[in-house]
Amino acid sequence: MRTNRGVVSLGILLLVFALLLSACGAAPAATPESGNEAPNAAEPVTVAYVPIMKFAPMYVAAERGLFGKYGLDVEIESVKSGTEAIAFLTEGVIDVGGIAIVTSLWNGWSQGLDLRVIAPGALEPFENSPTKLVVRQDLIDQGTVSEVADLNGLTVAYAGGPGSGGEYLLTKALERGNLTIRDVETVQLGNADMPAAFENGSIDAGVLGSPYADAVINGGFGAALATDLTPGLMTVAFVGSGKFVNERPAAAQSFVLALMEAARLMQGDDYLSAENMAAYLKYVNATEDAIRGGEPVIYDPNQVIPVEGLADVERVHRENGRTEYEEPVDLSAVIDLTFTEQARETLGEYSQ
Repeated sequence: MRTNRGVVSLGILLLVFALLLSACGAAPAATPESGNEAPNAAEPVTVAYVPIMKFAPMYVAAERGLFGKYGLDVEIESVKSGTEAIAFLTEGVIDVGGIAIVTSLWNGWSQGLDLRVIAPGALEPFENSPTKLVVRQDLIDQGTVSEVADLNGLTVAYAGGPGSGGEYLLTKALERGNLTIRDVETVQLGNADMPAAFENGSIDAGVLGSPYADAVINGGFGAALATDLTPGLMTVAFVGSGKFVNERPAAAQSFVLALMEAARLMQGDDYLSAENMAAYLKYVNATEDAIRGGEPVIYDPNQVIPVEGLADVERVHRENGRTEYEEPVDLSAVIDLTFTEQARETLGEYSQ
């Protein structure tokens, strides 16, 4: 009799256990707000980034739990340069890179490089940009230079090498006077070295950013000749490997969704909130005073990828002879808009 009761009890226990397993299996998987099913276990995503403030939405998404909210386990590793991250992306070692859009990328895309821009980094200010084209004050005082066109034949400095962001900014400044980089004598000079070059007269003009432009102007050695050179330009982006974008689109969607929600936590006065500041300081080599004292970085809460601006960057480098090809690159092989568009649909358009 005891044996029979034991068998019955065991059967009941097994039945209960089976029902519990069935209930667990029937429960809906955790999903992002988009309605796309996310995995029950956190999906691993590996990111390499250059540690600058232009990628700050990723820092906020990581430290404020947004990646976890959308079912991701994101590993973030810093690299010395975007070139290093591009190599890792190409080799499939990482899923996403936080990198600048440089000439080597355009050359790679022209040859079928399987990488996609999936979300923007920070944007250039739409107005009051700290980056300016500055001309020596004595040239202004003498009447030698009064507009950009007067720089024809003069020596103009910029930071970075051929095909760099600095060269792009100089090109955009010169275009305002219908000039190209071939119409001036260019000198490659670091931003920090430009104030001395203005003071000793070794350059006539230069494109430089904060705080160096202000130092030259406030010191009486130069004057701004052109400002707001590239309003709203995207010079850095989050770039996904082809393998990540094509084989794991749900994870890519969740990653972009977290970035967009993070960017919305960084608008207005919230940019310098305690939670955000802690996130910034974990990932960039800066002090709180430096971040608070600097110009606020622009993060689009709707994460719109400025396609026309990106096309202009490609055009300038190509026309400057910095690319290994002559025909424009097909941007459909460069940008994937589906993730930011879906994220905006999920979160709604942001307006202040």
